Amino acid sequence: MSPLPAAAALDAYFLEARCKLLDVAAIFDRFDRGVGADAAGNDPRIARLRSAVETLLRTGPRAERVQEIFSLQYDPSWPRPEPR
Repeated sequence: MSPLPAAAALDAYFLEARCKLLDVAAIFDRFDRGVGADAAGNDPRIARLRSAVETLLRTGPRAERVQEIFSLQYDPSWPRPEPR
């Protein structure tokens, strides 16, 4: 299966992407306007969100990199789930 041509992808997803970016911008505005915004600015979750936004501006496998920002590193000592 061949990838969707870039122009077709832009036509198909532009409005959806615009909507989601506006949602993210509004969320950051809420963080900035909230009581205690300075203290919240030091929260590692905000740092991860900012890192994810910066990642969107780079080229390459963005979705994979953003997922890694929010994921725990693999730990081989994690217990294996037991079958039910």
